[in-house]
Amino acid sequence: MSGKKGKPKYKAFFISLILSAVILGSGLFLMEGINIERITARLFFPLLRLMFFITLGLTAGQVIEASGWTRSISVVARPFFRFGNLGEHCSAAFTIAFVSGVTANAMLLDFYKEKKITEKQLFLTNFVNQFPAYFLHLPTTLFIVLPLTGTAGLLYYILTFLATVLRTFLFLVYGRFSVKTAETVAEAEKEDQKRKKGDILKSIREKLPARIINISVYVLPIYIAVFVVNELGFFKLANDFISRKVALSIIPIESLSVVILSFAAEFTSGFAAAGAMLDAGLITVKQTVLALLIGNILAFPIRALRHQLPRYMGIFSPKMGAQILLLGQLFRVLSLIIVGIIFFVIA
Repeated sequence: MSGKKGKPKYKAFFISLILSAVILGSGLFLMEGINIERITARLFFPLLRLMFFITLGLTAGQVIEASGWTRSISVVARPFFRFGNLGEHCSAAFTIAFVSGVTANAMLLDFYKEKKITEKQLFLTNFVNQFPAYFLHLPTTLFIVLPLTGTAGLLYYILTFLATVLRTFLFLVYGRFSVKTAETVAEAEKEDQKRKKGDILKSIREKLPARIINISVYVLPIYIAVFVVNELGFFKLANDFISRKVALSIIPIESLSVVILSFAAEFTSGFAAAGAMLDAGLITVKQTVLALLIGNILAFPIRALRHQLPRYMGIFSPKMGAQILLLGQLFRVLSLIIVGIIFFVIA
């Protein structure tokens, strides 16, 4: 797929549409019991929502840059990002990540394309943005989980939070000693502050359509392919296979069902099973916490591939998106293993 830098890749987009149609058509032929309502609810609407937030992120990045708001938005996290040599632009994306991870990633892409940040800054900021992502869905899940599992659920969330803090701190320390702050950033911000409203609108009109089209080249076929694979039951088979091969040798047999249920589409069922077994006295609080941590470690990478792979490969490009996603999950798993081992030893 070719095209001049910054120009819409219409040919590639046309090929992408054909490929997407072929993938979806093949999936419809192979899937049983599929109907238009299911496709609309589980594919078209989520895909439209994803493209909306990507567009919103790219637009926000353009407006923030062209209006000189970067410093204002980044003020909350500025001390931490200054320590990590990640700069004002990365700090602004971090702040936006508390509202929308997709928007924050789209902003990072925009800053990178404009040479406001380096590739290393982009990677590190995406990893650090796991911190706001942790809080994004916390209110919804926390008040469901705690009534089900009580102390075990609270300990589980404390450990996952400590793991998030640990890797965030290490990312900033790594940035402190490995990232060189670009001198062009301050100069670029001064230039942005001089721009007028007309310049902002002109910048959006000139750059936004091309970037949306170029991102769609990858998002559409990848998202549809993941949808088809999921509907064919591949991810469920992978979850079941891992739970059978790994759980038996790592955790007590009494906790096995907790881990297996934690591999489901959402963790709520796993916590419900844990709460039921705790109330029945079949497993201890410590066993429950360890089982949920192991279920988290084993299940989340697969769910990340299912839900996040199209977004990352579409927003950043297939190669960069896959690298960011896999590295981010690797660091996440390592941090959970570390806090899990510490909990196992001292609890």
